[in-house]
Amino acid sequence: MGKLSTVADIIRAHGAGRADHPALVLGDREVTWGELARRSRQVADLLAASGVGALDRVAFLDKNGIEHFEVFFGAALLNAVCVDVNWRLAGPEIEYIVNDSGAKVLIVGPDFVPVLETFADSLSTVSTILVIAGPGGPTSRFEDYASAVDGRNDTDPGAVQTGQDVAFQLYSSGTTGRPKGVLLSNDNFFALLPTARDMWRIDADTVNLVAMPLFHIGGGGWAIAGMCSGATSIIVRDLDPAALVQLLTEKSITNAFLVPAVLQFMLQVPGVEDGDYSALRAIVYGASPISESVLAKSVNIFKCDFWQAYGLTETTGAIVNLASEDHDTEGSRRHLLRSCGKPGPGVGLRIVDTDTQLECEVGQVGEIWVNGPQIMLGYWNMPEETAGSITDGWFHTGDAGYLDAEGYLYIHDRVKDMIVSGGENVYPAEVENVLMGHPGIGDVAVIGVPDEKWGESPKALVVRAANDAGAALTEREVIDHARERLAKFKCPTTVEWLEVLPRNPSGKVLKKDLREPYWAGRDRRVS
Repeated sequence: MGKLSTVADIIRAHGAGRADHPALVLGDREVTWGELARRSRQVADLLAASGVGALDRVAFLDKNGIEHFEVFFGAALLNAVCVDVNWRLAGPEIEYIVNDSGAKVLIVGPDFVPVLETFADSLSTVSTILVIAGPGGPTSRFEDYASAVDGRNDTDPGAVQTGQDVAFQLYSSGTTGRPKGVLLSNDNFFALLPTARDMWRIDADTVNLVAMPLFHIGGGGWAIAGMCSGATSIIVRDLDPAALVQLLTEKSITNAFLVPAVLQFMLQVPGVEDGDYSALRAIVYGASPISESVLAKSVNIFKCDFWQAYGLTETTGAIVNLASEDHDTEGSRRHLLRSCGKPGPGVGLRIVDTDTQLECEVGQVGEIWVNGPQIMLGYWNMPEETAGSITDGWFHTGDAGYLDAEGYLYIHDRVKDMIVSGGENVYPAEVENVLMGHPGIGDVAVIGVPDEKWGESPKALVVRAANDAGAALTEREVIDHARERLAKFKCPTTVEWLEVLPRNPSGKVLKKDLREPYWAGRDRRVS
């Protein structure tokens, strides 16, 4: 097979050409490329028998595991699309995404059967539900995934994928409370790969640490970037900093993508400075800002190339990169550590004044717009949202920043109100909608405040309702109300009581004024 250009090409090429080479390792379990290809063909046969055809959706809900890749590639062999659902979400959120995607099949991991039970009867398009068995074997009322796949035909269905066909449908939380299905094509994804291989030193001998959740572009996209070269992927199901440090040595990890919070926790592991990390080629980090002290210590301990990657799901991940040679932790260019770096090949970058829509001068803060072959096809079934986020091919990131005289990008703030907590995006409108359902809350605003552990954490500024429920309302009750309805990372960690929320004449809450006291004295309004 010649040049790879679709995700289906990956499993077809390496399943034949690297059949005996390890593809996936999870704990003591190892799967070769040949075994993964055979299993993917069997999954494709099962999906086809369940009514899945070209461009149909297959929903997958589980933590990182080998089955994810069987389903991902199995769907690709049919030119269908695997929709990985954020397993941190609450039941109503998961139900919405599965129904919104129009998935015909839903595959669920053993840890999530209890949440599945809360919405299984409300799925509008799913005809088949399969559950991956836990260590004790099948225990639910739903059909067992392994039993359903075993014995299926392992003939390649031969469906053809094109560059414009969707390779990933990943859901990003919506600014209005509705999650958005981001459509990323094969062309989007493969536009990044040549640059990624060169920058991040990924090749067929790579041993790639896949530690970030596979429902993120930084998890699933990172994994497939390594697999495209025929690499071996070391899968991490549960994030344990001490276990990650041990894996780097035990598995001779060469490449890894990690969020800053995880790097910070790894640095706190006793004895981390004594490990043998000589196999490491590159650590790529991103998804949220990193402190200079964490970065400097990481560079000193792991002694490999470090690359910062700035991007979004809508840009198929990294579009701006801070090169390893710019990670000067002690010299005259240390200031570059506060930068995201420069745009990658083929990426257009401009800073736009949101009021005038004119391009900003050097050093002037505006909204970051990007274009190029990595920009998403659009949002699934949301044409107005798509049109509002892309102007003449330029995607509006919602982040505010500026360019210096050398062309380095610095993120200053967020144009939108989005909070990034531990690498997870939290949209205040979604949290506020839930909190306003409490009878004791008369008004509420959710903002991001500095958090030493997570970068930012959500804080609820609450105006009590003028009733008995409002008079008796406590901080714990507000937080618990949110946790019953939302993923924990979205929920406020603290509550402050206000007499009234400040608003402009049109009624919009002045979030900037509310945030200011917590961020005063800091160089930028993100942590």
